[in-house]
Order: sequence, then C-alpha cells, then structure tokens
Amino acid sequence: MVKINPEKITLDEEMSKRNLDKSSVTLLEEVKTKGKVWRDLSKKWGVENPDPPWKITLEATCDVLSEVSCALPGVERRWEEDELTDEHYKDVPFPERQLLALAHSMIRRGLIDEDDLKRRMQEVDKRLNMVE
Repeated sequence: MVKINPEKITLDEEMSKRNLDKSSVTLLEEVKTKGKVWRDLSKKWGVENPDPPWKITLEATCDVLSEVSCALPGVERRWEEDELTDEHYKDVPFPERQLLALAHSMIRRGLIDEDDLKRRMQEVDKRLNMVE
C-alpha cells in the first residue's frame, strides 16, 4: 500500500494558489520539437561523457536563483518543474526537460526575456556551427 505524504499534499495546495502560468512559451516549444538533446549531440561529436557540458551551469543557476536572490526558491522551482513537465515537457529527456522547465519559469516570472533568450541561443548556435 502506498502511503500518502501529508507534507506533499500541503505543498501542492500552497503552490496551486500561486497561479503558475503554464501557458506555452513559443521559443521553448520550438526547442522542444526542433532542438537536439545531448545524447544525440554527444554521438555526433564523439563525446563519451553522459552529462552535457551545460549541466553544471544549470545546477549553479538553480542554486543561485534559490539561495542568493530568492527569485525562484528551490521548492517552488522543483514544484513548477514537475507541473511544467507534466504539461509541456514530459517527452523531453532529462536534463533537457529540467532546463526547459527552468527557462519557462524564468520567462513567466519576468526574470529573462523570451526574445533576448532567442537572440542569445542564435549567437551560441552560430558559434557552434562555425566548426562544422
């Protein structure tokens, strides 16, 4: 028999009152459908490390948002990640799913601008594809 965790029920009730904006983000929907996941890129470039090079930066960003600026407390971020994964990113492998959920939360909270993120992603893509 599965035990019910009353703390999780309380957290779900509390977080649900915060009106998470689950509406899709156009840029992230494009990334989800057209983007490449690390396991494919690592094969293409012959990289054996199973973790993408940006995973440490992702973890550090989550820590900084939670600890230093309190812009996105860890419990809220993880709850939002679960909610957004169920709604939008369930077919995306981890850690890309975590990255998309974090970007979604940051865009909807006004911490980053979708157009600015798109421009920066294009800059990185241009630099990466210079070597092909």
